[in-house]
Amino acid sequence: MLPKLNRRRAFFVLARIDEILTWEQQKEAERDTKFVELGQYLCEVRAGQYWRLENLKREVEKELTGQETEPWEIVYFKLYKSQIPVIEQALETAARMLGSDRSRGYCLEMICADFLAGANLDNGDPETLLFSMTRFFKFLPCQQKQAFLQEVLRKAS
Repeated sequence: MLPKLNRRRAFFVLARIDEILTWEQQKEAERDTKFVELGQYLCEVRAGQYWRLENLKREVEKELTGQETEPWEIVYFKLYKSQIPVIEQALETAARMLGSDRSRGYCLEMICADFLAGANLDNGDPETLLFSMTRFFKFLPCQQKQAFLQEVLRKAS
């Protein structure tokens, strides 16, 4: 049996949901505006060559997050709508495995590194495999790094 509908409470709940969704849309629009503004300034910097672009990117990231970061690049490419669910699922799976605090760029890097490691097992370039493994190793927690090193040393002897 369904509970009795409390119309007053239902209207209140729906009104709150609308408020929250409106707030979220405003924040998203605000963020989009900031990114457009940032893009305009970056174009001005690039055209005027005020700074080396790598230094500028680092300074912008530092200003936005308060943290030092490695150089970065915004990458755009075309995706077909039929490809998006597969890519989203891969990124979500990687985020669950790597930790939800990881960026989508990091998750994509790890997916690519995993692909390269698998693609290079048979007759590929061992340097590519080594690069992929090194990147994976770098992000392991300390205990797992130690366990990995012990296993490698054990297998090497």
